[in-house]
Amino acid sequence: MAKTRRMLQIEAMLADSPDDAFLRYGLAMEYVGQGEDAIAVEQFRALIALEPYVPAFLQVGQVLAKLGKAGEAMAILRQGMTAAQKAGDMHAHGEMQGLLESLE
Repeated sequence: MAKTRRMLQIEAMLADSPDDAFLRYGLAMEYVGQGEDAIAVEQFRALIALEPYVPAFLQVGQVLAKLGKAGEAMAILRQGMTAAQKAGDMHAHGEMQGLLESLE
């Protein structure tokens, strides 16, 4: 797959700010948009390892479910629900809980 112009731009910005969670999230979402789900999962996991960026948990859970990896999706969603609760983000918590319930 050829990288999009947007991917190249984000990667260039990440070279200057490798710990920027928003940029890492944006790059992962670009991969989702291109149908490169396996690469997107890697990007989301790298972001979560860097910091518990709450939106990344839901997104990676959705991608893992789409890839037929329900067990992995459920595990990451549970982690995400804990992170969302700590961050006070009950909306994200509810979305992850709904997805988790649909996978159980």
